[in-house]
Amino acid sequence: MQDTQAEFAAAISRCRQIFEKKMMDYGTSWRVMRPMSLTDQIYIKACRIRSLEEKGGCGIINEGIEPEYIGIVNYCAMALIQLELGTGDPLEPEEAMRMYDAAISSATSLMLNKNHDYDEAWRGMRITSFTDIILQKLLRTKEIEAHHGRTIISEGVDANYMDMINYAIFALIKLSEAEEGGKISESV
Repeated sequence: MQDTQAEFAAAISRCRQIFEKKMMDYGTSWRVMRPMSLTDQIYIKACRIRSLEEKGGCGIINEGIEPEYIGIVNYCAMALIQLELGTGDPLEPEEAMRMYDAAISSATSLMLNKNHDYDEAWRGMRITSFTDIILQKLLRTKEIEAHHGRTIISEGVDANYMDMINYAIFALIKLSEAEEGGKISESV
């Protein structure tokens, strides 16, 4: 049996490294973005993934879907930070990384609890299903945002961002497994 927690940590480590390197290049310029704008950035990433899944290949810009899933994880972490802090001045790199880690830790805890209850059902899913679920979560998030964050019975946008992180990480794990097994096209 695979060790979901270790695989999850390895995928998160890759996402974290990209987040940290981009922060070195751009600082925390994303701090000016409202959560709704970050939702739109995530939407762009998910739409590109779906487009590549349907067309096949790596697209004209010659990047596959893996960087897009990493982008979804990182933009969702930024959105969770923005929900907590609101828009504002740039953060010091150490503070940004601390908050990134806290956001990812919350999503990981949620995944571990759900994964226990669902008995690793995600392992039997197709990567394309993760894309569709992320797109559905984005549409839900946009609807909640249109209602100024108010819901009657549903979870808020923060729960949707955490779910998107988790589905993107599951996709990264499955992509990594497929790559190792030489079955990329079959798993997508």
